[in-house]
Amino acid sequence: MRKFSLALFLLPLLLHAQSTEYGPAKGTLVIQGGGSDVDTGIFETFINLAGGLDAKIVVVPTAGGNKNPDGSIKEYKEDAVLAGWKKRGCTNVFMLHTHDPKIADTEAFAKVLRDAKAVWFVGGRQWNIVDSYAGTLTLREFHKVLERGGVIGGSSAGATIQGDYLVRGAIAGSEIVMTPEPEHEHGFAFLRRSAIDQHINTRNRWDDLIPVIKKYPNLLGIGISEGTAIVVTGDKFEVIGKWKVAIHDNTRPYQPWEKPYYVLSSGDVYNMKTRAIEKYGTGSPVPPPAIKGKPVTEH
Repeated sequence: MRKFSLALFLLPLLLHAQSTEYGPAKGTLVIQGGGSDVDTGIFETFINLAGGLDAKIVVVPTAGGNKNPDGSIKEYKEDAVLAGWKKRGCTNVFMLHTHDPKIADTEAFAKVLRDAKAVWFVGGRQWNIVDSYAGTLTLREFHKVLERGGVIGGSSAGATIQGDYLVRGAIAGSEIVMTPEPEHEHGFAFLRRSAIDQHINTRNRWDDLIPVIKKYPNLLGIGISEGTAIVVTGDKFEVIGKWKVAIHDNTRPYQPWEKPYYVLSSGDVYNMKTRAIEKYGTGSPVPPPAIKGKPVTEH
């Protein structure tokens, strides 16, 4: 029943913004493959897209788990969750977390998102995010952040949740690429028609999206290295950070001796709709951009 209710809830969201096929019609996605963002420009890019250090940012730590090993409800301390953000100069940052989708479906819980400029999903296990927010008012408010021209970002599990098919959604373990659990097969489709994997360099996951794209050939597979991100605007994205992004594109012919994917580097710009590289970068990380100190004035 949960699977069908989620599908019915997402339908109007997926029908919206049909001017694009993959990314949001408005707003931007920052999708990081895990690891540190120090000296990569990822944090700075996300903050600037939000509007600067004073922009309202909501941090979602839910992927870190809803329950402790003994079955008790896991609690998050807001000061601890937000400490790193405040240390880097963010002045208007809030935590959002619940283990209970009934709470997530209430106005009192979701209202913090109503004027948020940005949302960041912390890493962990992505099925926890699904269990808390799928089919709720909170999920709709996440999408509305993009509709207002805001930015949604996330790292590791917070990257995968942004896709359509939920890679590594199995409760039993992250080594299971394709979950047997129907309720954990779908992410939040901020980036539609996609399956997103992470940590592909450090955990040798380069080939892991092959069976996903074989079963679902309509999807674009995106494997992202640590310290690396894609910045999605409409149907295009640019690679930023330290390393590589693997593109599993079923529409492209491959030689028998080739792997069924190809690799993008920092600075490359890729068009998901045409499945073409529109611009080649230098392949080397660029210095992080200067951070805006104040939010961008709205017009």
